[in-house]
Amino acid sequence: MPDNQYALITGASAGLGLAFAEQLAAQKTNLILVARRSDRLQKIAEELMAQHDIQVQFIVADLSKDEAPDLIYKHCQDNHWIVNTLINNAGYGVPGDFDQVDWDVHRAQLNVMLNNLVKLTYLFYPAMKKAGSGGILQVASLAGLAPPTAGHTLYGPMKSFVIKFAHSLHLEAKEFGVHVTAVCPGFTYTEFHDVNGTRSRMNALSKSLWMTADEVVSQSLQALVLNKPVKINGWRNQLIALMTRLFPDKLIRALFQSNIKKYRKRSSD
Repeated sequence: MPDNQYALITGASAGLGLAFAEQLAAQKTNLILVARRSDRLQKIAEELMAQHDIQVQFIVADLSKDEAPDLIYKHCQDNHWIVNTLINNAGYGVPGDFDQVDWDVHRAQLNVMLNNLVKLTYLFYPAMKKAGSGGILQVASLAGLAPPTAGHTLYGPMKSFVIKFAHSLHLEAKEFGVHVTAVCPGFTYTEFHDVNGTRSRMNALSKSLWMTADEVVSQSLQALVLNKPVKINGWRNQLIALMTRLFPDKLIRALFQSNIKKYRKRSSD
């Protein structure tokens, strides 16, 4: 890869974002890491450069802020870093009922997982289209294909949007040599559930339902190479998604609601 071409990864300081960085670095891909923790990003960048002899840049940015995408894009432009792969990975869950969560918390989550995901795509996609190559990986979730839930109210709907958005852009971009894929992991071993306070609930679930971050990332990168519009990670998650399409809606909702308290936290809990 030319020295000024990069893969940009949001939420790159931990979890799936870090796994994306490690696997792409092993493929000799130059990286731009985006997250809020400067010290963490610097440590990761130094380690990956030493291990793989690649260029690793980092941008400290808070994607909950309206201005974050423009600042990230300008920083890349000013430094002549060409982003030919964009991985919109940043995200988190907000437990509780919709009206019991402060609006500022909802607003921040909407920016990180919806508004600024779209804005970053809008900023970086045109150059890929002009070049006739590139890739955009939108990290969605099995939750975007599953029935709605009580608690964590916005998470599933946002992921549903990400899947539809990625699929629509995939149909437009394939004419110009740009790959666009939405990936839909299920339960994955990361910091995600520690951050949103549901780790104890998650630990009660069968280990057969879980995938490692490395497994999810490997499958996701391969799906982007193959230009699949939507990739559901893991055969169990594929089976769940198939059930939601084939079984009567009323039955699927009943099945999900009977188990939802195991992994969705209400304000009254």
